[in-house]
Amino acid sequence: MSSFYSKNRDKLFNQLPDNSLAIIASGEEHIRNRDVEFAFRAESDFFYLTGFSEPDSVLFLIKQQQNRAALFLRPKDPEQETWQGRRLGVESACKTLQVDQAWSIEELDEQAVVLLENIDSVFVSFAHLPQWSESINSWIAQLKQKVRKGISAPSQIRDLDKLLHEMRVFKSAEEIKRMRRAAQISVKGHLAAMRAVLSSDYEYQVQAALEAEFMQQGSPRVAFNSIVASAENACILHYTENRSKIDRNALVLVDAGAEVDGYAGDITTTFPASGTFSDEQASLYSLVLKAQQAAIKVIKPGVSYDSAHQATLKVLTTGLVELGILQGSVDELIAAEAYKAFFMHGTGHWLGMDVHDVGEYKINQQWRDFEPGMVVTVEPGLYISAEHRDVDAKWHNIGIRIEDDVLVTENGNEVLTFGLPRTVAEIESWMATHR
Repeated sequence: MSSFYSKNRDKLFNQLPDNSLAIIASGEEHIRNRDVEFAFRAESDFFYLTGFSEPDSVLFLIKQQQNRAALFLRPKDPEQETWQGRRLGVESACKTLQVDQAWSIEELDEQAVVLLENIDSVFVSFAHLPQWSESINSWIAQLKQKVRKGISAPSQIRDLDKLLHEMRVFKSAEEIKRMRRAAQISVKGHLAAMRAVLSSDYEYQVQAALEAEFMQQGSPRVAFNSIVASAENACILHYTENRSKIDRNALVLVDAGAEVDGYAGDITTTFPASGTFSDEQASLYSLVLKAQQAAIKVIKPGVSYDSAHQATLKVLTTGLVELGILQGSVDELIAAEAYKAFFMHGTGHWLGMDVHDVGEYKINQQWRDFEPGMVVTVEPGLYISAEHRDVDAKWHNIGIRIEDDVLVTENGNEVLTFGLPRTVAEIESWMATHR
């Protein structure tokens, strides 16, 4: 599988100018409390280019007469490995990861000065520039002392994100394969949550069933902190406490995704804890589903990214007027953003290695068009908390979001997260069967 990562490096080399060097780091382990570390996950850009998951690793991509990939990583250390796990080691790095050169991370400062000789531009993520500034300044200062030997130092520091993150917007066949698997494992987890809610008293019990299914299916970790929100908690967009007792008469909103081979799934399901929707719940749920279907329908190459959001706004605002929750002209309400009281977020986001994946949404201040290989979430919602005192109380504490992962294809789109009951009738029937 290392050829997949070397192909990604080749794509980046093609974007880099001659006599340039790019620096990408895996990241460091961080203490959670006392001497307990957070579980380590390599930075997505680094993993995209190496497939390597160890902390304290740095990749240098050097474009001069020929392209070279140089990796700095932790050396083998039998004592440390006894305590903390196996390391790849310098000797195995070139063959295993298909890089050209490998050194111990302890040699970074020494070798970096050599690698930067006669380089014009250094590319580094400006998001990580503060942690690199001191080292880069030191390396450049050392090179400037060699000017009498005919050696030049870099004269530009440039942002790598513009190049690398635009590449990551478009998924290759291998990435799509991984995302299909992440999507389908995420589907299985959400089905497990729907089964679990029928016999669970607390949100965390549903979360346990959801995440256990992810792991049973081969996912090593969640793509983001799972949301299991019942009743009024569903009106909190990023609710992650998951500790409340489940109201049997309320809806449960689950927003969660599995990570597989470095790629994220992202699904939101909303379903009744009892297995049966009330009339008000069914009305709002069907409205959100109608908005989602309208948004998905417009996604195809050549259509503006914002078109999905505009389709959502039209359906939701029209429905809110029909239900008596908003009053007035639909077009005027949209222009006034009256819907934001109940739908305050966008309709989706890029999806890939990161759940909110990298990449520009606008080009030259204009919404970009969908193109084949893009993957986007589609997630309209409605949230009517008891704080909306001007809304009939029968709608209070209903929070609904419906989210799927959608791949833009040559001729339209493909919903990766297929297999979930989505209509009111489908959900009630499925939950009755699995009671």
